[in-house]
Formats: sequence, C-alpha cells, structure tokens
Amino acid sequence: MSEQKGKRALRRFRMLMCGLCAAASLSHSANAQNAQPLDQRFLLGVGTHQGFGGVTSTRGYVPATSIKQMKELGVTSFRDDLPWSDFELPGKQLGFNALNGRLETQITSGVGIPLLILGTGHHLVPNSDPPTTDEARQRFVTYAAAAAQAVAARQPIFELWNEYNLRARAEPLFTLENYVTLARWVQPAIKQAAPSAPFVVGALGDDPGWKWTDALLKTDLLRIADGMSIHIYNHCLSPTGRTATEAIARLENFHQRVAQATGNPNYPIYLTETGWPTPSAKCGVNEQLSADNMAQIILWASTAGPWLKGIWLYELKDSGTKPGELEDNFGIYRFDNLPKPAVCSVRESWAFIRTSLKATRTTPVPGVVQIRSESGSETKVALWSENPTRRFEVRLKNTVPNAEIGYVCQQASGPASGAWTALSTTPLLVSVKGSAAPDLEIRSSN
Repeated sequence: MSEQKGKRALRRFRMLMCGLCAAASLSHSANAQNAQPLDQRFLLGVGTHQGFGGVTSTRGYVPATSIKQMKELGVTSFRDDLPWSDFELPGKQLGFNALNGRLETQITSGVGIPLLILGTGHHLVPNSDPPTTDEARQRFVTYAAAAAQAVAARQPIFELWNEYNLRARAEPLFTLENYVTLARWVQPAIKQAAPSAPFVVGALGDDPGWKWTDALLKTDLLRIADGMSIHIYNHCLSPTGRTATEAIARLENFHQRVAQATGNPNYPIYLTETGWPTPSAKCGVNEQLSADNMAQIILWASTAGPWLKGIWLYELKDSGTKPGELEDNFGIYRFDNLPKPAVCSVRESWAFIRTSLKATRTTPVPGVVQIRSESGSETKVALWSENPTRRFEVRLKNTVPNAEIGYVCQQASGPASGAWTALSTTPLLVSVKGSAAPDLEIRSSN
C-alpha cells in the first residue's frame, strides 16, 4: 500500500471511529434524558418585568402577585432583566437595592429558576451601550461577576444582552465583533462567580435569512458558551402563519443550523421568548388562538429531545391597557391580573405532559399533529389541527377502559368508542391507564 493510500485509509478509520463514538454518545444522552420526567430536564418559564422600572412598575408587575400567578401556572422558571444601571449605583456600589428590589424578592421567593438578562449600558460609564472599549468592558465584567455571585445559590441562568442583533440594524456600534468580544470577557467572570450557571449567548430577535445567526455561528463563541438563545414570533405574518406550527418549524430550522455549525446535535438551545399577543390591531391573534398556540408548543416540547433546554412564554401579564397597542397585550394574564384563556391552557397542557418520560410526534393525517407520550403506567395522546381554518373529527375505534378524553381545560370521562369528537386548534387530550393503547380514527370535517 502506498503512503498516500495508507493515510487516506487511516483518515477513513478515524472518521468511522468518531462516528461510532458520536452515535454511542447520542444514544446514551437520549436514554439518559428519557429516564427523567420532562419537568426535570426542561424548563417551562414566563417572561416578567420586575427588573426594570424602579420601586413601582409602570407595567403593573407586583412580586407577590406574579409569584402567585407563576405557582398557579406551574411553571418552573422566569426570565427577567438585571440591568447594569440599577445594579451598580454611583460610587461603584454593586448589589441589589431599592431600584431592583422587586426582582430580588421574586428571585429569593424560590418560585422558579431565574434566567437573568445581563445587559443595557450604564448612564455613568462612557462607551457602554454596548461596551466598546476595554475600560467599559471591564466595568461590565465587574457588574456581571457581582450579579452572578449575588444569585449563585438560586441555580441561575445568564443570558448576554437582549436582541442585540435588532439594534445592530440601525446602530453601527452594535457589531458582531463587539458582541463576541464582550462575551469572551464576561464568560470567565461568570464561571468563577457561579461555576454551575449556564452562560447563554444570542438572545436573537427576528433574523430574516438567518444572516446574523450564521455570522455568529462562524465564530468560535459557542465553544465557550453553554447554550444559544433565540426569540420566535409570528404575530405579524399572514393570518395562516400565526401558529405554533410555524414557530416550531423555525425553531427546528435554527436547531439544525446550530447542530451543523457545532457538530453537536444536542448543543443546548433556549427559546427565551415566544408568544402570541392579543391586541385589536392588525398584528396579533384572538385570545383563544393565543391559548391554543401556547398549549401546542408546550405539548410539542416533550418530543424535541435533549437540545431544547426550555421555553419562556412572553409574557406573564399584559404590560398596559390600550387594546390597540401591541406591546400592551402579550400577557397570559390581563393587566388587571384577570386570566385570559391562556392561563388554563398553559396550566393544563403543562400538567398533562410534564411527567412524560418519552414522547413522539406524528402526522396521522395531513394537517393533524399527534403527540404520544409515555408516563410510567399511563399513555397519553394529544391531537390538534395545525391550521385554524381546518377542522377534523376523531373517535376511539376500540373500547378502552379508564380512558379520559377532552379538550384542554375541559377534560372529562371519554365518550363511548365510535363517537366522533370535533378536532380544532384546541388540543384534544386522551389519557389511558394501563397497557391498553388508544386506537384513533381521524377524518376531515370541512
């Protein structure tokens, strides 16, 4: 054998061995994940606004009320801002104080794992929005390290900036290079102050054509980060695109890009904002479709695999009272803290799926999603129509004892086998105890 052929054979052998090692690793990872209930390997959170606004929130956020609402929903995390200007007071005084006391109260309540946004400039620090000089970066690092140390005992997650890429569209200082440089400065300080806290980069806002995303993936930043985060919204698309289906497809596309760039199909991804506002303006959806979309994406999450670390629904409550104002109407609760339909949908869909040990997604007929989950001695199935304009009917073909079937928030004892039940965007939930598996028949009704 020639020397050149020998080298080629050696390279092929190494590639084969690497592939076998990777396959073994993925198999082990998947099996390990499925050994745990969903709520022990995945975070369901909400966005809150305790960090901005000072002592009293103009958005109506009160810690005691927010804590009560999060407990009602059953969520396991919340995402909020920890702004630099409020954490570092004049004289370089670093720490929680009256300005960010609402956030401190929510963190120390233990209501959920805090995902904290490190970002915004400081009004007393030149060149800090974003940090573009070594002096400004070092001041930011000092703030980030102090913040991490202050909450290290609360199992925090840290996210660098918020939608940096959106400001890059109009502000020349918000360059990719400045973001990557800042992350490289901040990461060691976070790890020293809170070694087990994930350090997440990206926080990507809308990115047409994935231009910013792909540019970031070409850097080596993800080698030092513990995950990458993204925000996905579609409330301003054509009405047929304002669905969980579209959001899930875009998230899966993002996952593929990250996996290809890193060579790791399980590289951690955090969906730190998604939601469907309910304004009277042209962008948005009605309250029931908003609730249905949230339930669908929660149920789907059980099938995503170990790469998806969490979803944070934006936001816990409406931030204002103007019906036509988009930013006022993202809440799961209304501004006056009364529940929208989403409250029940989030609570019940999460309660239905959070104990899942293993779940699969299929399309039994075009336009219908089916999630089949195993939770110990119980089999659960969730079904819905992907499109608000498409209607279907479903029935149990076999007699299943102890079956429960009903819509999210209307679950009750199931109908006799052979009875047709309407199927729309509101998920239909089927629970069966024991070894019997439901056999379902689906037909179009429009």
